[in-house]
Amino acid sequence: MQVTTVGIDLAKNIFHVHGVDHTGRIVFSKPLRRAQMAEFFVGLPRCLIGMEACSGAHFWARKLQSQGHDVRLMSPQFVKPYVKSNKNDRADAQAICEAVSRPSMRFVAVKSCEQQAVLAVHRARQGFVKMRTALANQIRGLLSEFGIVMAQGLRVVLVQAGAVAADERMALPSPMRTLIGHLHQQLKQLDAQVAQLEQLIASSVQADSAERRLQQVPGIGPITSSAIVATVGDATLFANGKQLAAWLGLVPRQHSSGGKDKLLGISKRGDGYVRTLLIHGARSLIQANERRRAAGKSTDAWLDRLLSRRNANVAAVALANRNARILWAMLVKASEYRPEARMLAAV
Repeated sequence: MQVTTVGIDLAKNIFHVHGVDHTGRIVFSKPLRRAQMAEFFVGLPRCLIGMEACSGAHFWARKLQSQGHDVRLMSPQFVKPYVKSNKNDRADAQAICEAVSRPSMRFVAVKSCEQQAVLAVHRARQGFVKMRTALANQIRGLLSEFGIVMAQGLRVVLVQAGAVAADERMALPSPMRTLIGHLHQQLKQLDAQVAQLEQLIASSVQADSAERRLQQVPGIGPITSSAIVATVGDATLFANGKQLAAWLGLVPRQHSSGGKDKLLGISKRGDGYVRTLLIHGARSLIQANERRRAAGKSTDAWLDRLLSRRNANVAAVALANRNARILWAMLVKASEYRPEARMLAAV
């Protein structure tokens, strides 16, 4: 019996592989150690291999693709319905093997080493930003206990915390002044690390023509364009821009039954980091549109009509959805941004 389909339950050290032939009959189902994986699949004829898109999945997908196998990655939520009875490694591998053979299954694109490297920089920056925000809030909270209240904003804390620590006239105990000095130094270090990573992202954007083109879209900066290209990869995998927007969770959830359509809030599926960047970019566009209105300048007619019937939060998500569809078109067609085409489509 020749193996045609294999399901792999990934783990840190012990993997479970489940292989079947063209009739669905089980050929093997056994555990393998990490060191045995590459050698085991070298000895197999070319076959379809399925894995869940989890930690280490893209590395193994590239490794097995280099050996000539057809590797498909799937979201774990789509594999779960195929698990029979209790959950264990054997049952998971069998479910993956069953799910990958379904013609209607949705697959995750395998990321290259370069894409993963760029996304690693983004994740590190995101972590530093969270730590920086938490530390700034901690400094403000600690000082408020001594009657020193700072305005919100990172730059305010960066300036005033150092002044408080250095001013001996402040009614602060010596240990507290020393503590604020240490926290202030740590906050400055985190801020410098965020700036360094943003500079690294900006330099990589300048070397990529697609990322430079995406920045022509209003509300899309170097960080967003870099994250989009690294996350999406091959945009032709999406049939249209609506699919990309849905993949990013920028469309309503549905709870429809009996012919009655019921739309809820956005689904929030896909990459939350990219979705957040797109929505924040849309918020900046709304603010800029209001500033142009106050100055008596021309505004975005489509956005004006939307804001007249929906609140700013809904409008920001709708604008992010529109930008996602524009980005898809630019990536697929390798074209420049054409604002006149967007204006005609909105009429």
